[in-house]
Amino acid sequence: MEQKNEPKKQAPKKKIVFVCTGNTCRSPMAEAALRKELRRRKITGYTVSSAGLRAETGSALSPNSAQALAEAKIPVSKSFKPKQLTEKTVKGAYLVVCMTEKHRLALEQYPNVTSFPQLCGREIPDPYGQDIDVYRVTLRRIRECLPLIIEHYCPPAEREEEN
Repeated sequence: MEQKNEPKKQAPKKKIVFVCTGNTCRSPMAEAALRKELRRRKITGYTVSSAGLRAETGSALSPNSAQALAEAKIPVSKSFKPKQLTEKTVKGAYLVVCMTEKHRLALEQYPNVTSFPQLCGREIPDPYGQDIDVYRVTLRRIRECLPLIIEHYCPPAEREEEN
């Protein structure tokens, strides 16, 4: 009996979602930065997105967020549109990372929700409406915490299996 070479079935990708208030500043920067860091480390098996607890329809990525990301050479989709966080998104995620403890408390009924304060010992303050230097600091603080997120939620054994 001849065996056919069947394509290896891939496990579904684990979804990581960053959450802030309006999904125009912090969470899109975290989304783009983690996506780039996972790619740089050749870690596969994850999708990264972001959403807001009070995202407004028709809003856009903050120009200062876009500038801070561009300066750091972190790509972000030109078609990025802020999204409202839904229960379906939270329940479908492997991990939801909130920028502040207040955001996490709004979602505390879900077991897959954590926050930057829980993971990294610091909140990520909202830079909305401030000058570009505040956005640069915000992005730097997010990026400093990414290795801890990767260490906790992308264990070495999983990385090896997926490569």
